[in-house]
Amino acid sequence: MPQEHAKKDRRVVRSQEALKQALLALMSQKSFDAISITEIVESANYNRGTFYAHYENKEALLDDIIDELIRKFLASFRAPYEHQDVFRINELTANSVKIFDHIHQHAELYTTLLRSNVMPNLREKMFLALKEISMDELEYPTTGVNQELLAIYSIHALLGLIFHWVESGFEQSTSYMQEQLILIIQWRPMEVKAKKEG
Repeated sequence: MPQEHAKKDRRVVRSQEALKQALLALMSQKSFDAISITEIVESANYNRGTFYAHYENKEALLDDIIDELIRKFLASFRAPYEHQDVFRINELTANSVKIFDHIHQHAELYTTLLRSNVMPNLREKMFLALKEISMDELEYPTTGVNQELLAIYSIHALLGLIFHWVESGFEQSTSYMQEQLILIIQWRPMEVKAKKEG
């Protein structure tokens, strides 16, 4: 009996994966809104019954793809501090930053999501996931700075950098982005000169 259950599970995984790949292939050609469930199941060589056995609608299928991507993204975000009691930001090295490795490794998927007009959905989910683990897993020294506002500010800055990189077609190398992030994090000017015309 357990073997039968394992086979069934493999079939479920296989059909879900086929539906995901079919959706992504269609999304590389047109926007998510323009894709129908009929197109997805025809591309995956399944019927509508199989689709509805796994997903309520195409949005649920997309959410499954995004949720899996975010799990991998969070693992890359945690990499510098997950095995440390104290995370020393001033000792952070470019090599310990893994988020750009993750993004580049899944460049085709991020590019497809960008082109098919679902990036705002992805960005919002990434923001909420990062905010949750920042508030739950990282404790900053008490300085009078509101910890939630600090997390919001930092995460928006990080996501802005990431999505600029994706939108530029990965113009800079992974190592360059890692090095620049470290420089940006550690850069604390005491004064900035205002440019005057003429």
